[in-house]
Amino acid sequence: MIMLTEAQEFIRLYYIETGKEEREMVARLEEIEDEINRRGTYVHTSQELEFGAKVAWRNSNKCIGRLFWQSLTVFDKRDLCKEEDIFEALLDHIEYATNAGRIRPTITIFSSSDVRVWNHQLIRYAGYETQGGVIGDSDSLAFTKVCEGLGWKGEGTNFDVLPLVIQVNNHPPKVFNVPDSYILEVPFRHPEMDWFSDLQLKWYAVPMISSMKLEVGGITYGAAPFNGWYMGTEIGARNLADDYRYNMLPAIAEQMGLNTKSNASLWKDRALVELNTAVLYSFKEDGVSIVDHHTAAHQFKKFEEIERDAGRDVTGNWAWLIPPMSPATTHIFQKPYNNEKVTPNYSYQPNPY
Repeated sequence: MIMLTEAQEFIRLYYIETGKEEREMVARLEEIEDEINRRGTYVHTSQELEFGAKVAWRNSNKCIGRLFWQSLTVFDKRDLCKEEDIFEALLDHIEYATNAGRIRPTITIFSSSDVRVWNHQLIRYAGYETQGGVIGDSDSLAFTKVCEGLGWKGEGTNFDVLPLVIQVNNHPPKVFNVPDSYILEVPFRHPEMDWFSDLQLKWYAVPMISSMKLEVGGITYGAAPFNGWYMGTEIGARNLADDYRYNMLPAIAEQMGLNTKSNASLWKDRALVELNTAVLYSFKEDGVSIVDHHTAAHQFKKFEEIERDAGRDVTGNWAWLIPPMSPATTHIFQKPYNNEKVTPNYSYQPNPY
């Protein structure tokens, strides 16, 4: 049985890395095998679940921030079965993780089979199709329509925060608005270009992914929202810069007086640098945790060294590990990585809508 094999591999890893006695491991393996034979599944202890969530971060091939995997705070909420209680737990997660800007890596884990959070992230902006083009985040168009179909209505601005949509079992999903007091946003300004604030750009402080599943020892947790903190380029070189997202580079280049008719003027590159400068400057001015891509690459190099000394191979997805801005300035650019998936891990799963 696949579950039993994966459970045994995980439990052995847990007991070895936590330094527990072998006789305890043998007893736990026998207990799990008996439970799977009787029920077809088993239940992680809170300690096993915490270890599994942390190691899943350590194994996340697309994440450059894995140096801090041991700092993850794990909230075990597998006992919750009512949408209202789950919503309160998600608010607790948002508040704890945000921490007035001193962001704390956090994960909240719900029942393995009964709970889904429909959102891609706990805080994210809506997107609206209009005759004049998209208002807000183009990447949220489909989910915004889902929310509207469930009775939600936004204000129609570029930065409307979407509601949380929670489903338990096969019950109809319930919609909950996130109170403004829980949402920390950073308005962007530039240290040298006064006109930048006139663009009225901002972004939410914490990236809390809620659409992925956590896989630990053969058990899948479909609702396990987690977060670290932003690397600046995620906002400044992707969310606000991509032409299929907020597409702000042309407007910034125009304000800078750049020649946008010729690629040889490098207007996109120059606008991109100033946009990323504004993102990093504004987060730091507001006391909100963020890391630049050069520092993140140095931190990842340290992670690689620690893993090598521990006798563990570092897997990675090169296309995701290189930063989307000046990747050739990092050691990652010229280094191959094995993209094999190792469990525990976080994985994509089909949208429930």
